[in-house]
Order: sequence, then structure tokens, then C-alpha cells
Amino acid sequence: MLNFLGKRLLQLIPTLFFVSILIFSLQHLLPGDPALIMAGEERDPAVIEHIRQQYRLDRPIPVQYYYWVKGVLSGDFGESLRIKVPVRELIEQKLPVTMQLASMAIIIAFLIGIPAGIVSAVKKGTAWDYGANLFALWGISTPNFWLGIMLIFLFSIELGWLPASGYVPLSEDWRASLAATIMPAFVLGNAIAAILMRHTRSAMLQVLESDYVRTARAKGLSERSVILKHAMRNALTPVITLGALELGTLLSGAVLTEQIFSIPGFGKLIVDAVFNRDYAVVQGVVLVTATIYITLNLIADIAYILVNPRLRA
Repeated sequence: MLNFLGKRLLQLIPTLFFVSILIFSLQHLLPGDPALIMAGEERDPAVIEHIRQQYRLDRPIPVQYYYWVKGVLSGDFGESLRIKVPVRELIEQKLPVTMQLASMAIIIAFLIGIPAGIVSAVKKGTAWDYGANLFALWGISTPNFWLGIMLIFLFSIELGWLPASGYVPLSEDWRASLAATIMPAFVLGNAIAAILMRHTRSAMLQVLESDYVRTARAKGLSERSVILKHAMRNALTPVITLGALELGTLLSGAVLTEQIFSIPGFGKLIVDAVFNRDYAVVQGVVLVTATIYITLNLIADIAYILVNPRLRA
């Protein structure tokens, strides 16, 4: 186990290195000049030249990359070209918001999708199976923005149970924070739950036809034990992979959902930065997102070993 972790951690270094090169290079391919945007409407040539020197925009791209990586390794992601705020502060402000929203969404997805997939596979061909597949079809087909608007209309306007928009940090008032994020979390978790249900059902159907499951039943084990201890553990491997990827997607920013519910998360931050050619913010946010993706893949690999003992060899 330790050797496996050591090898995977060593793989992170070259992966992050190549990711950083891609992030920095592709960002400079975007049309537009950040110096012209920062100079304002007058665009005085002297001011533009001063901005280029201040942010090293007049240097060759490899030199700019060197200084950027040097700052990142010391915890300095640079300063926003537009609002003059350190990128690290922006990330520290926005990332916990999206992490809370994504965590709640993935928990909702697992609580709904996995049990629905197991029931659908065990009760194949029954009303339970058709109902679960109908739910999956509804979840995949329903646009997030429409579902979000409908939830606001029902629970905020008609019933008055939940706030329509806004965000309250957990540290200030956890009840108000959960009330403000439960609807957007359900909107995001609903679609993921439908995908998880389909994958869980497919994996369970394949496992339930395996020889070791038939052997477990022949030994006289209860159906509950066969399903939960033998079949489900072996069917969870593809579900873990999917869950890690979906969580990474949520952490990269659910733009539409955050916009509908006025949640100041990663989604709005990255969209504003791209439109304003704010190089430092785009590079910092994308690098953090890529690091999260890689870390989640590592956690998924560890989860494989914990769930399936055969992989420990």
C-alpha cells in the first residue's frame, strides 16, 4: 500500500508540471491584450508600457512562465490584473463556497443514485426497476437552470421555506448556510444521481450473475448479505471512478447553478476572469482545479483497494 502511494505521489510531480505548461501556454493564445484592458479608455502609451513592465508582459513567454512557477511554489499565484487583489485570496474566498456546494451535491447523489441502482438491479423487470429508470431518465433530461427556477418558485416564493438566493458561510450560521445551499446542491446532485443510478445498476447486474454470488447463495447466506457484502462491494469500483470525476467537475465550478442562486463560487470567478483576460486568476484557478482532479483520482485509486481486497496484491 505504501509503495503504491509513493509511486502515485511521484507521478503527480511531472503531471502537474505538464499541466502548468499547458495552462500557461493556452492562456496566452486567447485573443486580446490585458494591458489594453487595464489601461482603460484613454489607453495612454506610457501607461500601457508601464503595465507591461509591471506585470512582465513585455518579457518572453518562457521568462513569464519561470516567474509564475517560482511564485506558485512559494504560494504566490500573482495578483488579479483587474481588481488588484492577490489570486490566492480570491481562491481562499471562493473555493470553500464551491467545496461546500459540491460536497452536499455529491452526498445527495450517492444517497439517491446508489440505492436506486441497487434496487433496480435486484428487482429487475419489476415496477421498482421501471421507476428507477424513469427517475434516471428524468434526472439526465432535466436542465439544471429550469429545475433551479422551479425549486425557487416552489420552496422560496410559494412556500417560503428556503431563501431564493445568496450564501451564508458555515462558520457564521450553519443552519442558514445549509438552507441557502440545499436547493442548488439538490439541482447539481439530481443529475449526478441519475448517472450514478445507471452505472450502479449496470455493475450490479453484471456482478449478480457471477459465480461467487451464486456460490454465496448456495451456501445459504441471506439475500441481504449476498447483495451488500458480496455483490455491492465488487460493483462499486466503476461508481467510485464516476463519483470522483463528477466531484472534480463540481469543484471546477457549476456556472449556471451558481448564477441562478447567486452563489459566489469558483464558476463565476473563472468566467469573469476569462472575459476580462485576467491571466493570473485564470491560471491560478485552473491550476488549483487540475490539482484537485489529480488528487481525487488518487483518492479513488485508494478507495478501489479498500473496497476490493483483490487489488491489494
